[in-house]
Amino acid sequence: MTDVDPALTDMMDAVFAEYAASERPAEVALDADLWRRLDDLGLVRLTGSEESGGSGAGWHEAAELLSAAVRHGVRIPLAEHDLLACWLLRAAGLPTDAAVRTVAVVDEQGAATGVPWASQAQRVLVVHPSGDGHAVADVGADQMTITAGANMIGEPRDTVAVDIAALEGAPVTEELVSQLRLKSALVRSIQVCAALDQALALCTEHATSREQFGRPLAKFQAVQHLISDVAGEAALARSATEAALSAAVGADWAGAHVEFLVASARSCTGHATSVVVRNAHQVLGAIGTTREHRLHEYTRAALSWRAEFGSVRYWDEQVTDMAVWAGAGGLWSLICP
Repeated sequence: MTDVDPALTDMMDAVFAEYAASERPAEVALDADLWRRLDDLGLVRLTGSEESGGSGAGWHEAAELLSAAVRHGVRIPLAEHDLLACWLLRAAGLPTDAAVRTVAVVDEQGAATGVPWASQAQRVLVVHPSGDGHAVADVGADQMTITAGANMIGEPRDTVAVDIAALEGAPVTEELVSQLRLKSALVRSIQVCAALDQALALCTEHATSREQFGRPLAKFQAVQHLISDVAGEAALARSATEAALSAAVGADWAGAHVEFLVASARSCTGHATSVVVRNAHQVLGAIGTTREHRLHEYTRAALSWRAEFGSVRYWDEQVTDMAVWAGAGGLWSLICP
């Protein structure tokens, strides 16, 4: 994975750490003050071109930004705004402004469920069927019906409805729609990996600092096995995700191998989450289930995110289908192009 400037990483961590230490409302909502501060630092449009008002960074820097937010338990639609909505807006040749955006892929009736942050966004980039393909329209939130919902950790996951016949959109290629699907999926893998790493850190800290029967929990073989499984699964998930990200960036998100590696990353992170969540809560016992302890911030987040933009079963099936289609002669080129 491409190295990211340590000074940039430290700055990201410092911003989120300061915010996490402040008094925040219990309900997850877009904090306008935090958003403005991130905007002032060039982090809201991190991957946008400098000509369009962005910072000109890449996906590796964006991955660090998303991971920093997860580490500090900060819920904010940076990925939905920058990596998905603003990217697709530029790709479709539509004008950009400072509005907070998310993306909704609607069906032929103009409806979509589980749209991230729609109720908190100012505009929604609507991807809708048009003729034999798709088009995108940049729609004000007040021009559609939005029914608020939430995922397991309280992040907005809303139902939207819009009259697609009244939209004046721009046609987009099926390649762009496919890239949107892959980028959305990999965003969640990046976030899940950050959550699993934090769960591992909490397990390690708990086992080394707590004593039972006169010795640290870490000295018990059963606890060691639980934590080693957590570490192994978290490492596997991160390795698969970093491999997919490096391949996607290197190939500009095109090619069958990119889709295979993204699907593999989603499959790995999905299954790793099951092991990490189960083992982490076994290591911490009852204290890990309390609202006061931070473990649930990461375990519930991982469980929520792994189910978005395609379930674990969906991505398992994608990996299987692509491997079978490639056959013995073509599978290696999917894994190592």
